[in-house]
Amino acid sequence: MDSQERVEPRVVWAVVESAIGPLLLAAGPGGLVNVVFHATDEVRDRAVERLAARLGTEPVEAPGSPLLAEAIRQFEAYFAGERRDFDLPLDWSLTSGFNREVLRELASGVPYGTVVGYGDLAGRVGQPGAAQAVGMAMGANPLPVVVPCHRVVESGGGIGGFGGGLETKRKLLALEGVLPEPLF
Repeated sequence: MDSQERVEPRVVWAVVESAIGPLLLAAGPGGLVNVVFHATDEVRDRAVERLAARLGTEPVEAPGSPLLAEAIRQFEAYFAGERRDFDLPLDWSLTSGFNREVLRELASGVPYGTVVGYGDLAGRVGQPGAAQAVGMAMGANPLPVVVPCHRVVESGGGIGGFGGGLETKRKLLALEGVLPEPLF
């Protein structure tokens, strides 16, 4: 075996089952880089192609990789109701500028079981008039669930939008005790 065969790929991915359906988790040496909802074969293939284009490396399916082990363990614990916070290294390379600033504030400042309004989150990053831009940042979040965009709601009490679908958002908020469990 030559030395290149022993080197861990730069980006690895796996699909894991969860209470909200299959999730694609992708990670590299810098940490978890992407979480993708509804990771059917078609969605998975598109996500892996996008990662390759954005990161300049071909992601490799490697569910047993040490780069993914802790993320998989923490996701399983979260969906089992045994974990409230993720404690993972995150690779922020798929986001930048305002979006990154908003997502970092969301990750550190909106705890499990709470929600924040789009406008309130905009104010927290010093842009009180940027509620719509916060909505765009949530839609572009490469690390949903870990960076909890499901916790961002409309100021008037509406649930708001969600890239994973409103049913998924409701399930995540119910898991965290913010909403009643959906009846069906």
